[in-house]
Amino acid sequence: MARGKIKIRKIDNKTARQVTFSKRRRGLFKKAKELAILCDAEVGLIIFSSNGKLFEYSSNRCRSFPFRPFSSSLCV
Repeated sequence: MARGKIKIRKIDNKTARQVTFSKRRRGLFKKAKELAILCDAEVGLIIFSSNGKLFEYSSNRCRSFPFRPFSSSLCV
């Protein structure tokens, strides 16, 4: 049985919005990683949360990322 469509709109509850952001962010990073592996593609992803925190993904972690100066993460 297929799921019904949901209306896309801002989540009013701040806590629920943050939980949804975290879950969807992880899913988006997973999809980016899969795309890089399956298609042998260079993938870069930058996400800013509603409070301004930066999250990034790059298929080649040590390659310089255009927005690297905004990040406090280290190359692993």
